[in-house]
Amino acid sequence: MKAEYDGKRNLAVFTLNEALSREDFERAAATIDPHIEEHSGLAGLVIVAESFPGWESLGAFVAHMRFVHSHHRQVARVAMVTDSALGDVAEKVAGHFVSAQVKHFQYDDKEAALEWAAGGQG
Repeated sequence: MKAEYDGKRNLAVFTLNEALSREDFERAAATIDPHIEEHSGLAGLVIVAESFPGWESLGAFVAHMRFVHSHHRQVARVAMVTDSALGDVAEKVAGHFVSAQVKHFQYDDKEAALEWAAGGQG
């Protein structure tokens, strides 16, 4: 996973290309935690994955759940940018588990997802 911070929009962008590992979530936290501290949260998180790559191990899945648990209150919006059906499922189910607003965008609609996650309409 590639974790980046967009300071202009106060967004984190995670790009998933291969199975997720424990280390991915450690690097992601190291990338975004200083900005969460500085801004008292993030406007949004954009997760970009043409298809969901899964996890390397059960430990990676647990690290993912811990990451979500420890960060979901500091993120206002989560945009899922994917052609995977998992995007629709996440949009419908995530609201029961996280405080962030969650919205699914098709893979070709990344710019619209970035705009929405930053607080725009859509």
